[in-house]
Order: sequence, then C-alpha cells, then structure tokens
Amino acid sequence: MAQITVTINGKTFRMACDDGEEERLMGLARRFDGWISELKGAFGEIGDQRLTVMAGIMATDQLSEAERKLDELTAELTALRHAQETAASSRAASEGEIVRLIDRTASRLEVLSESLSKTLKTQ
Repeated sequence: MAQITVTINGKTFRMACDDGEEERLMGLARRFDGWISELKGAFGEIGDQRLTVMAGIMATDQLSEAERKLDELTAELTALRHAQETAASSRAASEGEIVRLIDRTASRLEVLSESLSKTLKTQ
C-alpha cells in the first residue's frame, strides 16, 4: 500500500492508497484544496471546519449533478437502443414483405408469359 502526503488548506496530511493510485489521489486533494481556496476567497477566514464542510457540500453537489446527468444519459441510451431494435424489426418485416411481393409478381409474370405463349401458338 502506497503512502502520499497532500496539502489541504495549508495543512499536510499523510494518506494511504492502493499502489498506482497516488497521482489520482493527489489530484483529488488538489481539487478539494482548490475549492477550499475558492471559498476562502469568497468568505474569508470562517474556520477550517466550516470551510471543509462547505467544500464537501460543493463536491457532493457536483457528484449529485453528475449522477443526474448519468441517469438522463442512461435513459436516453436505453430509449435509443429500443428505437434501434424497433427500426431493425420494422426493416426486417418490410424486407420480408418486399420479398413476398417480388415472388407474387414473378409468379404473375410467369402465368402471363405462359398465357401469352399459348395465345401466340394458337394464332
């Protein structure tokens, strides 16, 4: 298990993470620290705990919005897959009908051809 050190709001924290996750965790810590800095700039020194809670709420808000968008996109994807299946089924039915019409037309042409041949032979 890897160990990293991150700085959030000027304070250093030692953290453990899975091997290979160091850069990801450090990036997340930098992002969180950025929110804290943003809040500090907007509200001033309002206390570490309050800043941390507000940054946590910001993170949760972004997560909630991402989950909502994911749900919308998942529903849209499901609808598109259903529409694709319906279109494929409709296309297959149309192709089948075209084949039947061509077969019937070919049969009629054969009958007409035979009839015309008989008519021409008797003349």
